[in-house]
Amino acid sequence: MLTLLSNERFRRYLFQAVFALIVLVFGYVLIANIQTELEGIGLEIFPFVSTKGSFPFIDVSADFLGQRAGFPIDQRAFGFDYTANDSFFRAFVTGLLNTIQVSMIGIVIATVLGVIVGVSRLSSNWLVSSVATLYVETFRNIPLLLQLVFWFLAVFLKAPKFADSLDFFGVAFLSVRGLALPEVHGTSGFGTWMIFVGIAIATSIAVRHLLTRRQDETGKPSYPWWGASGAFLAIAGVSFLILGTPLAVDSPEVGQFSYDGGMTIKPALAALITGLSVYTASFIAEIVRGSVLAIPKGQTEAAQALGFNGFQRLRLVILPQALVIIIPPLTNQYLNLMKNSSLAIAVAFKDLFGVGDVTINQAGQAVPMIALLMATYLSLSLTISAVMNGIYSRLKWRSLRQ
Repeated sequence: MLTLLSNERFRRYLFQAVFALIVLVFGYVLIANIQTELEGIGLEIFPFVSTKGSFPFIDVSADFLGQRAGFPIDQRAFGFDYTANDSFFRAFVTGLLNTIQVSMIGIVIATVLGVIVGVSRLSSNWLVSSVATLYVETFRNIPLLLQLVFWFLAVFLKAPKFADSLDFFGVAFLSVRGLALPEVHGTSGFGTWMIFVGIAIATSIAVRHLLTRRQDETGKPSYPWWGASGAFLAIAGVSFLILGTPLAVDSPEVGQFSYDGGMTIKPALAALITGLSVYTASFIAEIVRGSVLAIPKGQTEAAQALGFNGFQRLRLVILPQALVIIIPPLTNQYLNLMKNSSLAIAVAFKDLFGVGDVTINQAGQAVPMIALLMATYLSLSLTISAVMNGIYSRLKWRSLRQ
């Protein structure tokens, strides 16, 4: 036994096993105590999960999640169909899709805005650098909840009345009812065109691989990205024209009582996306600035010696190297944005947490609902982490190969 304890690998596994056992015992005691307290008032900790005699020994049923929800959800992501007569489970899915939509849009906007502001802070132009610094120091140091309330009450709810909607060249309209935008939808040939798009993507990947290999073998520039882009545009563009434009644009119009056509982003959703994007972008800007400054100065000087202008140095030399440094802290900001979307309750937008809160009040099942919310947020976080870790691993491998 002493020989085993002197083995470092054995001690490492032993300590991990002991720690895992302690966690399991603690979890079991916690769940058992909660179950005992709930049984005293006639409730169960997981009413939609029951054990059974045959494999896999667990039976998942609708239980209270199958009951009528009885509350509306005005803004629904991805065209998901839901009414107040649907079940709590369908309401939960609607809230989940709303959270995913807000997170996806917020991540894209925050990334683009953060990169622009971060690079602007490094500009030699005093005005550009000062404005970027003011942006970062302002939005980074004001609580997100306060910013959401500001965007909702002081900006979007103060928009003109519906009759006096702001007209943006007849393409979009803004009023207290929300922001009306054109909506793109597929026509009869959309499915066929998507097949051609898939072929175009596969072809562009193959072209880029071939051109990259030729460039490595000959040492002459083959412009793999230009070739891949051209292959994709050629196949997707020609098939688009042959199929007779499989996409149609539905533009909004000001009706008598509401906007006709297009899609309408209501003030709550607009405030939530704006607040999350602006707030998160201030942190991403600092990540970008710090990562760029971490690149050895000799890289920039070498690019200058080769005659690269400022944009070429940034695009071809600095950012490709800075990406490896940027990804890990950027992942944290993406996770924060997704989790901070739960503050949507402050602007009366029903996301995952908002739907869960209403369900708890109406169904009286707080413990199982909170457990379900925690498991769902954990799953979303792990998904984002897995995607970003995959990107990081690929970028790190490429940087080491070069």
